[in-house]
Amino acid sequence: MTTPEPVFALIDCNSFYASCERVFRPDLAKTPIVVLSNNDGCVIARSYDAKPFVKMGAPYYQIKDHLRRNGVVAFSSNYALYGDMSERVMMIIESMVPALEVYSIDEAFADLTGMTGMTGDLTAFGRKIRSAIYQRTGIPVGVGIARTKTLAKLANHTAKRLLAKTGGVVDICDPFKRDWTLRNTDVGEVWGVGKRMKAHLECMGIKTAMDLANADAWTLRKKFSVVIEKTARELAGTPCLELGEADPPKQEICCSRMFGTRLTEIDPIKEAVATYTQRAAEKLRAQGSMCKKIRVSIRTGMFNPEEAKYANGALVELPYATNDVRLMTKAAMEAVNRLFRPGFKYSKAEVLLMDLRQPGEFTGDLFAQSQPAEAEKVMSVLDEINGRWGRGTLRAASVPADPPWAMRRDLMSQSFTTKLDQLWTVKSI
Repeated sequence: MTTPEPVFALIDCNSFYASCERVFRPDLAKTPIVVLSNNDGCVIARSYDAKPFVKMGAPYYQIKDHLRRNGVVAFSSNYALYGDMSERVMMIIESMVPALEVYSIDEAFADLTGMTGMTGDLTAFGRKIRSAIYQRTGIPVGVGIARTKTLAKLANHTAKRLLAKTGGVVDICDPFKRDWTLRNTDVGEVWGVGKRMKAHLECMGIKTAMDLANADAWTLRKKFSVVIEKTARELAGTPCLELGEADPPKQEICCSRMFGTRLTEIDPIKEAVATYTQRAAEKLRAQGSMCKKIRVSIRTGMFNPEEAKYANGALVELPYATNDVRLMTKAAMEAVNRLFRPGFKYSKAEVLLMDLRQPGEFTGDLFAQSQPAEAEKVMSVLDEINGRWGRGTLRAASVPADPPWAMRRDLMSQSFTTKLDQLWTVKSI
């Protein structure tokens, strides 16, 4: 019995942040939308129809009048909504495919190997996935299907680029379709090829994806890296990247935010650091790790010539490896005491968890302290309550519910799917 050739699909949400906003604002179905970064700083996402009016990364304060004149609606980033909608999309895909790799908040690779016999036409199956996601979430997606992950990414790009002709699904498992796609795709559109790499490749006469697929892989490896070599081999149809179903535990966890306003006193800075420590500790426990070191940093704004500049960080060694937010918060507060200097206007704080390992991987001497069993139970109850009733339901006393220093999000939509008091309501006329 012959082993079936591998088949991958990339399912990618179209203009994901903007699409999430449109789901609960059907009145904006034909209105251009942009989503802003933390503190409403700059544009980080655009609906397709907003792209002619604004560039990615444009500062909001410079373009808000321009957006208003052109009928473009701006939203503050609502990460709780986007995260919840992403989880819903991934659950739908996972229920339809044998294996799934969540690649980012808005895209995932699926293994379709051997499914031709069960589903028949893979293009029709891709449309079935697309239809199921749109019907259950309202999020439009593109589906690219190919023999390798890099080709699937390219097929997905083609599905979106030629949406009217493809219906949002492109299958290039067939060599003729694959070669047409490679010939008609600029090398800069290939997954992993950035602006600098594109310039280097064009100097070698490699201008299209087909040129890269036909290039000598060993020469690319010697001149650039093994990553470009694998990219070329994948474009030629040789699988080099496997489906990663679970991400390995992170070696560092960071929580960093700009304040909504400049802070000059130590108490609100401590509140912010305690809040960031709590969020980092949640991520730590979610991946089953423990932490031995914490680095806390604070700084002023760095671009206003009229403000005095100051930035500093402190590394704290914990008495034992822990995931107990109480101990970690206490250590972080001590670090802030060491870092704070009066007379400055602080704009940002950062908490970085370091020296992360799984339980049992820390080897101390026979008399070294270890985390008490009671702490494990308390953290388990904490996560269970917050998981059931919402993040922040149970928290340290040093973490305020609605702090005045929080990020500015003046244009944020409701948390339609994550807060009971903000559920979507439909009024009869």
